[in-house]
Amino acid sequence: MEKPIIIVGAGLSGLRAASLLEEQGISYKVVEARDRIGGRVLSESVPNQENLGRYDLGPTWFWPQYEPMIASFVKDLNLETFVQQNDGDLLVERFQRKPPERCAMQENVHERGVRIKGGMQSLIDAVALKIPSSMIKLKTRIKKIYLDQAGEIVVEVVKEEGETEQLCAAQVILALPPRLIAKHIEFSPALPEDLMIDISEKPTWMGSQAKAVAVYDRPFWRESGLSGLVLSSAGPLQEIYDASPQEGAGALFGFFGINSEVRQQMGQEKITELVTNQLIKLFGSGAEKPQAILYKDWSSDAETAVNEDSSPFKNYGSYGQPPTSGIWHEKLLFAGTETNAQFSGHLEGALHSAETVVEKIISLRK
Repeated sequence: MEKPIIIVGAGLSGLRAASLLEEQGISYKVVEARDRIGGRVLSESVPNQENLGRYDLGPTWFWPQYEPMIASFVKDLNLETFVQQNDGDLLVERFQRKPPERCAMQENVHERGVRIKGGMQSLIDAVALKIPSSMIKLKTRIKKIYLDQAGEIVVEVVKEEGETEQLCAAQVILALPPRLIAKHIEFSPALPEDLMIDISEKPTWMGSQAKAVAVYDRPFWRESGLSGLVLSSAGPLQEIYDASPQEGAGALFGFFGINSEVRQQMGQEKITELVTNQLIKLFGSGAEKPQAILYKDWSSDAETAVNEDSSPFKNYGSYGQPPTSGIWHEKLLFAGTETNAQFSGHLEGALHSAETVVEKIISLRK
């Protein structure tokens, strides 16, 4: 019986690798510690008001003019897209006690990002349809990867009930943030020192970030000629964008200027209060009563980030394929946006990394 490729992580790169292996008729299994697929792609609805749409708390858009792989992939999946709304004036908030400045924004519409109807989760859902559901094991955590006496790969997993299981594998695709690999997976024999250093020093994309989305019954700011775009040095949100769906409800999302340690000390209730107050200051009384404020702090998500990711982002140059050599060479394969040097941090990078590892698997079988 053919041993499967074990794919660790059901984010975009892991799912795309699985779909490519499925197309090739190569045996595989996907294991995911979370209770959902998607990884850092996360689109949520307002509780009990799904009619208001889904809003992205992870990646929000892509740029077809610069990212051909995801553009082509989205088209092949027949997903509906729309151009990010940026029409109108920009607000610049320099001081907490002074009103924002309103500026005309000159922008080339052809440089705008593109969003997917229903949020980026629609992309994840469409990829998952290409994979038999039985091939994906959720709430399954990798504990150890080792070589048995015959030199064969064994992946030890812990299931939701706490039961441990050993899975034999032809190869392992590690499609999760490299620092999680270094922190939480035991290897026997140990990984080479240069490989361990490399994956330990790769910052997790979004690992220090948090995102808030304020949902309203309509995009009221457009009525006064505002784009929804804000640049702020007064905070708590330092960048704000229009996150509204194509029609119906309105939404504004923002990234925080407050560091992760302070955010966690404040707690979500205080954070959402500060966000609401900032939006009222910027956009007036229409912002007083959002239908909801959706919030996700990726730095406190144990399936995304480690403690080292809380510090300011650095070492971007470390992104790219980790160096593999020695006994683990060609047994362990690395995927995920951090392992693609050209498009690291983007969905495009996640897709490239998946195609790269599957091409390698196919070439090794020839």
